[in-house]
Parts: sequence; C-alpha cells; structure tokens
Amino acid sequence: MDQKNAKIIGISALVILVLCLGVAAAGYVGYTYINNTFDWSFSDFSENPDSFARLPTPELTPIPETNIGSDIDLEQLFLPLWESREHLHQDYVSQPVDDQVLAEGALEGLTWILDHEGIDLSSVELPDNAITAQSLAEQANTPEKAFTEFLPFWKTWQKVEFAELSENLTYEDLMHYSLAGMVAALNDPYTTYLDPEAYEETTIDLSGKYEGIGAWVDTTGEYIVIISPMRDSPAEEAGILPGDQIIAIDGEDMTGVDGFVALQKVRGPEGTTVVLTIEREDIEEPFDVSIVRAKITLPNVESEILDEDILYIILYNFNDEAHNDLREALKEGLTQDPIGIILDLRGNGGGYRHIAVNIASEFIEEGVILYEEYGDGTQDVHQARSYEGLATDIPLVVLVDGTSASATEIFAGAVQDHERGTLVGTTTFGKGVVWTIYPLSSDRGVLRMTIANWLTPNGRFIHGVGLDPDIVVPYTEEDAAAGTDPQLDKAIELLSNP
Repeated sequence: MDQKNAKIIGISALVILVLCLGVAAAGYVGYTYINNTFDWSFSDFSENPDSFARLPTPELTPIPETNIGSDIDLEQLFLPLWESREHLHQDYVSQPVDDQVLAEGALEGLTWILDHEGIDLSSVELPDNAITAQSLAEQANTPEKAFTEFLPFWKTWQKVEFAELSENLTYEDLMHYSLAGMVAALNDPYTTYLDPEAYEETTIDLSGKYEGIGAWVDTTGEYIVIISPMRDSPAEEAGILPGDQIIAIDGEDMTGVDGFVALQKVRGPEGTTVVLTIEREDIEEPFDVSIVRAKITLPNVESEILDEDILYIILYNFNDEAHNDLREALKEGLTQDPIGIILDLRGNGGGYRHIAVNIASEFIEEGVILYEEYGDGTQDVHQARSYEGLATDIPLVVLVDGTSASATEIFAGAVQDHERGTLVGTTTFGKGVVWTIYPLSSDRGVLRMTIANWLTPNGRFIHGVGLDPDIVVPYTEEDAAAGTDPQLDKAIELLSNP
C-alpha cells in the first residue's frame, strides 16, 4: 500500500491548474467555443479593489491632449465596450442582463483608475461651451436601450476630456478599465475582459512540451496558492509547501494580477530561474525562493492490479490523450479478470467536455451523460457514445474530493445518476460552466464569457455546489502524514465485500 499511498498523497490537495500544464488549452481558443471546453481560472476583479490597477496595459499612442471632446473618436474608442455589452445580452448564461449593473461597473472601473493615477476630477471646471454628456453618449454611439443608464458615465467622461492625464495613461487605457469594470460587475469569475497584452500572455501553443516549476495550484484567489508540489519537481526540491502564496514573481508584485496571467510569469524555459516571493502561514515575513524551471511530464493515467484483484486507475486529467490512455489501461487491466475497478479522480481538475463524454461511455452503455443549458433556457444533450464501452458491467467505485472539478464532475455525475458505480470521498469542487472567447474589433482584446451551465443526467446543477459522494470518507492531513488512505481503503472494502 505504500506505493499507492504515495501516489495519492501527491494528488490529494486542491487542484485547479498545473503550473506547467494548466494553460495548455489556450491555443485552442478558436475551437473551444462550445464543442470543446477547457477550464481556465481567473481572479474576480469585483472581489479585489486592486484588480483594475493590475491589468496589464499595452503600449498605446496617446490621443493628442487637445482636451476637446469632438477631437476624440469616441465611437471607435468605445466600440469594444458596446460589442461586449451586446455579447453579454445575447449569450451570457444568466439572463436578462441589467444595463444599470453594467453601467455602474463601467463607471467604477473608470473612476478607480483615475483615482489610482491621482487624477482629481473634482478640480476640473467645465467651460461654458463644453460638450454635454448626452452629446458625448451620442458621439460614442451608446446603444439606445442603454442610453439612460450610461449617462452618469458620460457625465464623468465630460471632465475626463478636460483633465490633464498622466503620461502613462491614455484614453485607450481608460476604455480598458471601464470595460473591465463593466464585466466585473457581473460577479462571475469566469466572465472577464482581457486587454491585448494580457490576452497575448495567456495564449501559448499546444506542443505538448511544458516547462515550469511543477506544482498544483489554485488561481481563484487574490494570489496563486500552492496546493501541492509535484513529486521530484523543482518546486518540491526548492522547499515549496502546500498553502504557500506567491505574492511576487521576480520582484513584481502580484496583488490583483489575474491568476492566469500570473501563471505565465511562473512558467518559462527549462534551465531559467524564477524568484517567487512566498507568504507562508507560520512565517511572519515573506521570503524569496529561487527555482530553476524544468520540463515537467505528467502522465494522463497510471494503473495497477491491487493485491485484492482490483484494477486501480488514477486519471489525472481529461485532455486529448486521456481517453486513449484510459482505454489502453482498461484493455490491459481487464485481461487479468479483476473483481472491480477503482477510478481515482482526486486531484483531477478537469479538461475537455467531449473527453469526459468519451470516458463516461467506457462505463455507461447508453443514455444522457450531461446537459448544457444556455441563458435562454435551451439545452444541448450529450449522450453516451455509440461505440462499445470496455467496462460497462464490471463493479465500479469512483474516488472524488474537493479537487475533482469540471469535466471530472461531468463524469462523476453521470456515474452517480445512472447508478453505474459508487462515489466515495468528499464533495467535489463545483465547477460546472461553459465559457467561450469573443475577440473584439481591431485586436482590442477579448471577452471571455460564461454561456452555459452543465447539468447531470438527472438535471442537477454542478456549479457552485459540487457533487456529494454516495459514501463520505474524509482524508485528513493526519492521514497523509501517516501514509494512510481511508478513501482508497473504503473503495477496496466495497469491491471486496459486495
């Protein structure tokens, strides 16, 4: 059991993304609209007042400071904001979208960056011939249906055009912060605006070669939090521990930096060094850790036959190769005539939806695997695949915990609703949304937006609640320290004594 326990301990902590792997799907942006959805995690701007200040700002040519409203092409400047508003009204998962909320968010983003840059609009006096807020709204082509709600925004912009902006701030920047604030007002961490530079930082290729420090992380909070370093990884060798917060990277403060962007700063070529400033609970002052990056290889599947004649399979993710790798593990393992299968999904942060459907089809012969429900109430139904699954009859136990997320929950929910197997462990993470990317005109960034919810075959919502296992078995720090695994032990017991 020592070898198995060591494997479990390494994956039993909360997992959202892997530093070396977690952003791998970014290159699929054009393909992930609905058919193939991968999980990325971003910080929620609305929960962190410093977030606006930390949006990466591209190098842009400032508009000439004539401070005359009519000289600014407001229609072109604010086109991305209106495009984003239209996308939200058409496709956002929670309908209807309130323009009052959007307008207040845009104003909050604008005023925040002005305050942050020390621009005091209260000292700005408008000349008698100053253009009116209504005229500004018209020049900006403010949508008729949102005209009234956005008038307070344009009243503020009146003074902006007569204010002396700092050298490092442009009107384009002000639009970016306004748009970020508008989107953040929805309080949806999976619906965000990324300006051009931030978007470029999040887009990488899918070469299959990943270089970084090798750690499971949570990017949904104010800072990246280390959940667990991978075994024999640079992070482990450098002494990184679960719970460590990365508050700076190479001396750059990460307060409010989007978690996905921060990940890119941790990643880097093999052999290069990254300096992480760590905040640790039991140490009073933050400290620096230098880590030499390396190539990190993480298998999709590991399997073995336990002493109890049980086929034990660990599935690490739901990427493109996961289904084929799992199928090979099933083929090989089933030749030894096991009495049952334990599929370990602890630490599996998810992946592609279609892979989850394919893998579920290896265990579920027919029927609905999941529903995708859109903001207008319509649904897409995803059925078990028509090919012959390899393990549709053999007894099955699935191990889950708070790190089991998204595509993992699709699979586990289908197993549970079809009564195909027994879920053992603790409540899953609760990530059950579909999102897509909308590029904005003239390469002005992208809107990432939640467009649908995932539901189990019995119509249960996953998002925000997770799945409760059939048999609850905690896994404590004391268990990990002792090298015991009560969740795995319970699964073995269920299959050995049916």
